[in-house]
Order: sequence, then C-alpha cells, then structure tokens
Amino acid sequence: MNTMASVLVTGACGIVGAVVWETLVRKGYHVIGVDLADSLPFENTSVDFRGGLDLTSEEAVQTLSDTLKAEGRTLAGLVNIAGGFVWEEMLSGPADTWSRMFQMNVMTTLNSCRAFAPLLENPASVINIGAAAADKAGLGMGAYAASKAGVIKLSEALNEELRGQGVRVNVISPTIVDTPTNRADMPDADFTDWVAPSQIAELAAFLLSDKSSAINGENVRIKGNV
Repeated sequence: MNTMASVLVTGACGIVGAVVWETLVRKGYHVIGVDLADSLPFENTSVDFRGGLDLTSEEAVQTLSDTLKAEGRTLAGLVNIAGGFVWEEMLSGPADTWSRMFQMNVMTTLNSCRAFAPLLENPASVINIGAAAADKAGLGMGAYAASKAGVIKLSEALNEELRGQGVRVNVISPTIVDTPTNRADMPDADFTDWVAPSQIAELAAFLLSDKSSAINGENVRIKGNV
C-alpha cells in the first residue's frame, strides 16, 4: 500500500463505524473517519477524523474529495457505513419515511462512491453496508428494506463499472446488530444470537485485504443465529 493510501470509513461516530476503524487501525491501516457529527463522541487519536459532513449533499462530499486529493491522499479502501433505520408500518406511517430512508441509505452511499472513486488505487476495495432485511422485508421494515435493496443493486452495478480499474465492490448485509439501541428496543431477545460489531469489522477487514481478491460484486450476508 502507498504510504499516503488510506481507508475511508463513513459513519465513523456510530457503534459499528467506530469498531470498524479501530479494527482497521489495529491491522495497520491509516483510517480517515467521516461523519455528520462535528467531533468523535469519545477520545481517540488513531483516526484522521473529518466531521460535520452531510453525506446526503453531493457538493459537500465532493468538497472533501477535492481536499483529500489536494493533500495527496489516495484510497486503498472505502467502507460506507453511514445510514439510518426506521421501523414503521407502511399503511399508517408517513410516506416521506421512504424518501428519508432513500436519502440516508442510498444517496449517502452513492454520493460517497461517486466522489471518492477517483481517489481509489488499483487495486482497491469498496464495501457498502446492506441488510439481510433486503431479502425479505418483515412487518415495519418496508422503507428500510427497500433502501438497503437499493444499496445492494447500486453496489452490483458499481462493481461492473469499476471492474476494469482494479476496484472490487462488495456488500456486507447483517441481520440484527448487537448495539445498545437494539438491546433497549428488544430487551427480551437473546443478544448472543445477534451480529457483533466486531464481527462486521473483521469481515470488512477481510474484504479490504488481498486475501479476498477473488471476491467481487457479492452480497455477503452475516446472520449470527437470527
């Protein structure tokens, strides 16, 4: 890897995002963390943090890409974790939930991929976060599942577009992730059945590495015991 090459992780302030970049730093990567939040919610100096970025704004994301290019940065990897979730019944919930989920999940991923693709090295790896719910939407999961299905299809098409440039694009699709919010929402569940953020992080590290060089255009489901 070029000494100036980095892995950029969006959603760096989230539970999963923080574990992913901590794992990557431990494995020797230089990590650029991106988030809408202005600052990290915890003390850590192991990540090059670029806060206050609205990933739904194409202009804002492109500005960061231009800044990184001016700094001489290139990317060996891009991990798009930023997104959102809403549980809401389709017939009773507001229709704008669907556009909000589309913005938070599809457009953040699209804007990131479009802006940062010119910085990707050859070879490089892009990882987008889908959801197992995209396979079959349950009660209250329509808007979320539809948006994550959009991320998966976006990723498939992008893999074909970047294939000739030595860039692989894969998706990680977890079931329920073991986070404090999910524990609070489902206190009677068996948390050991869920997917740990560390398991997502290790899978992301594998998909970034040369060991996964034959894996491209795949939707890798990580289900735990759900």
